[in-house]
Amino acid sequence: MKEEPGLKPIDELVRRAIIGDGTAFTELWDTHIGALRTYLRGAMKYLDDFYIDDICSRSFEKAFRQIRSFDPSRSQFSTWLRTIAHNTALDTIDAENRAQSRLVYLDKSGAGSGPILETIGDETATPLEQIVEEEDAEKLEGYIEGLPELYRAIARMRLLDGLQYKEIAEELGMELNTVRTRIRRAKGMIEALKVEDEPGR
Repeated sequence: MKEEPGLKPIDELVRRAIIGDGTAFTELWDTHIGALRTYLRGAMKYLDDFYIDDICSRSFEKAFRQIRSFDPSRSQFSTWLRTIAHNTALDTIDAENRAQSRLVYLDKSGAGSGPILETIGDETATPLEQIVEEEDAEKLEGYIEGLPELYRAIARMRLLDGLQYKEIAEELGMELNTVRTRIRRAKGMIEALKVEDEPGR
């Protein structure tokens, strides 16, 4: 696809992403992820790297889903993305505070959470994974290639190779919660790509 005359490189990537070019969105990720992490570390100094990476992932997922609502005449893509990230960070902090309150309640009741946390996410196939079982492997690989780089290896290991969450965490030297989060994000983005490919859209 040729770049339209007068468009800056980022504007061209946004234009391509809006019309459903997954590789363009991957390039937007590669171009903006460093600056977004820096912004969040400065704005949310009390968040550690796990939460920063999670917020970045969620922010790009939201941008991916909402890209058609972006109006380049009103703001730059980087500004729009930072706004999404800021709101996502606030939502994350609020959810974490609520979760901590529930954990305190569970601890007081004597309920153990260790074994449960070790197995959450691995017991049953999600609707997406049931679809994946029937999906053409080459087509699924194409969807995975359209994901931002952060998600590709994990998506392949889970959706193509069928590895369990703990196996992926051990293979990549990653926290189990990070693996769960990234797989969840990857599934959401693949679902969005599948919707875009539906006839009549």
